[in-house]
Amino acid sequence: MPRRVALDAFTAVLASAGIALVAIGGRPADVPQRASATNLAAVQGPPAPLVSPAPYTGKGRAAKGPVPLTRSAPTRLDIPVIGVSTPLMTLGLNDDGTIAVPPLRTDAPAGWYQYLATPGETGPAIILGHVDTARDGPAVFYRLRDLRPGNRVSVQRADGRTAVFTVERVAEYAKANFPAAAVYGSVDRPVLRLITCGGTFDHLRRQYRGNVIVFATYAGSI
Repeated sequence: MPRRVALDAFTAVLASAGIALVAIGGRPADVPQRASATNLAAVQGPPAPLVSPAPYTGKGRAAKGPVPLTRSAPTRLDIPVIGVSTPLMTLGLNDDGTIAVPPLRTDAPAGWYQYLATPGETGPAIILGHVDTARDGPAVFYRLRDLRPGNRVSVQRADGRTAVFTVERVAEYAKANFPAAAVYGSVDRPVLRLITCGGTFDHLRRQYRGNVIVFATYAGSI
């Protein structure tokens, strides 16, 4: 599916339904709280338009930071401070307009959403990962909530460059208050958002009540 067509379709689904689930999963009620992977992100309320990032012009806010990279698919994510080193699979859209997610396994890699920016390119780059599974326990983003401002995140790319990001903040949101504009909205510089599920576990619905989101800014490339 072409990038623009996919974005338009995704936006239309969000606007009409008011909600989009990024992942689905569950667990038995007798499993400890952090032993399953469920909804990675639920976008509720009027979403920000998902549009292709504007080309870098060297003017304005982006000119104050490192020069963005051109588009190139990410291949690997490394976050040494929390022990994450994972290949990245490419994620698209399901038939119902929701974002596809990695397999629900403890050894599943994180995944990059291909219809927004690539890491290091102008715009928001989105990487999703499970926090845990009912059967196997901790998954790739189990310690995502432990990141702190100033921590470094690096993403290797198919063009041989590595985009380096600095964590700006880590926040937890109830699914009803998912910050769609802050996560998916158009920006004039490269940014990275890492998303997993979080908060307390709803035993009735068998899903987490919130999301953990890491907001990171581009620090340059190597």
